[in-house]
Amino acid sequence: MRKKNLFLNTISSLSYEIIAFICGFILPKAILLYYGSEVNGLVSSITQFLSFITLMDLGVGAVIKSTLYKPLAEKNNEEISKILTSGRKFFSRVAFLFVVYVIGLIFIYPLSVDGFGYGYTATLILAIAINTFAQYYFGMVNRLLLEADQKIYIPTIIKSAAYIINTISCIILIMMGAGIQLVKLNTSIVFLLQPLLMAIYVKKHYNINKHIKLTEEPIKQKWNGFAQHVAAYILGATDTVVLTLLSTLKNVSIYSVYFMVISAVKTFTMALTNGMQSLLGNMLARKEDKLMNDTFSAYETIMHCIATFAFGCTAILIAPFVSVYTKEINDANYNAPLFGYLLSFAYMVYCYRLPYNTMVLAAGHYKQTQNSAWIEMIINIVISVLTVIKFGLIGVAVGTLIAMLYRSIYLAWYLSRNILNRPLKYFVKHMLINCITLAIMIYLTHWFTITEYTYVSWVLFALKVAPISLLVCGIINLIFYKDELKQIKTMLIK
Repeated sequence: MRKKNLFLNTISSLSYEIIAFICGFILPKAILLYYGSEVNGLVSSITQFLSFITLMDLGVGAVIKSTLYKPLAEKNNEEISKILTSGRKFFSRVAFLFVVYVIGLIFIYPLSVDGFGYGYTATLILAIAINTFAQYYFGMVNRLLLEADQKIYIPTIIKSAAYIINTISCIILIMMGAGIQLVKLNTSIVFLLQPLLMAIYVKKHYNINKHIKLTEEPIKQKWNGFAQHVAAYILGATDTVVLTLLSTLKNVSIYSVYFMVISAVKTFTMALTNGMQSLLGNMLARKEDKLMNDTFSAYETIMHCIATFAFGCTAILIAPFVSVYTKEINDANYNAPLFGYLLSFAYMVYCYRLPYNTMVLAAGHYKQTQNSAWIEMIINIVISVLTVIKFGLIGVAVGTLIAMLYRSIYLAWYLSRNILNRPLKYFVKHMLINCITLAIMIYLTHWFTITEYTYVSWVLFALKVAPISLLVCGIINLIFYKDELKQIKTMLIK
């Protein structure tokens, strides 16, 4: 069953990422063309401010998942019901706080934005907020249960369908001349179907007692997830918030277009190993140490290899792609190759750390690693604020890169000392090989140039860069990770 679920999780996640990738390029491009860079920057900024709700859950979502691994493995329905009941109560409070936060944002945020009327900005905030509220109030606990039970494919399939319906309906509204508020309200209505469908599935397939009485708190490390979640939120939010407050909405728009590409590559890379946290958590709960160590080593090798190839190509190709993507947009200069390189490297490092962070979360070591999260947060804020005024987009990218590099090194060190007890030299070897691979990829492809800014020309450019990069990654990994690749092949065959 674990193999079947892992297969379904991987296939559904990859399919979802392809759908999200396509839809994620079509809709923002339409918004840029029909509404302009400043409106696109405004939408990106509001969305980022509303994502503050992910900070308000204090990381409890991740703690709930790790707490569910053992009772799910033991089929202890009573304990599962207690955990879900506690989770529902918590997220109901989060939803209430979010409503208060949105009301405050409607009053304050429009005053900090130039060029748009108060009513225009306030109604846009309200339209975007509806979807976020529904996700937390109705759907969060059911989604966490399915993810912890290695059934990520259920919410993923539902979300894929919602993405397709939303993109088609939004494009129709835009072409009809609808305002941006109506377009975003349409998105909220479409995505409201997600929590409803998940609730129906959970009710049918799980024996959950929603009226069970709690005699004690079943989620022991509820508050220790706070620092972990603050770090994740800051990594995702600092750049946009700093640019909004200390730079221009045009820079926010430029950042959002580049990050749209980076985010697609990041999520696609992560999708290749989706479900690993619940799988490793299940192995921990069953005390399958040998299998867990072998699985982790394979996961680590695969992630380093894929991330180097994917983000190495992204660093080379992103600026030409954005130039093609925004060719008709003349109100801002979207050609920022150095920024593209730095942002690509930052999220490459983020993907390098996924195996170590996944193992820490699966083991439930939130309290033990929370200090590193605070340090990462401080590094990101301080560097971004100090450099944004002089260096703009480059400054915030440097802040993100340094913060992510620090946390990646720390998590690898912590894992080697406290969970798997494996030498840190494995991580150091991976990082050195990654740097060599990346340097060779960039050197061998820097001779290529894009002749004209069309999609055909860019695709031809990419068809030169990608095969050479893949060949470099393949040869180097065959030389340095021959035994690991044999092990991965054996595991895949099994």
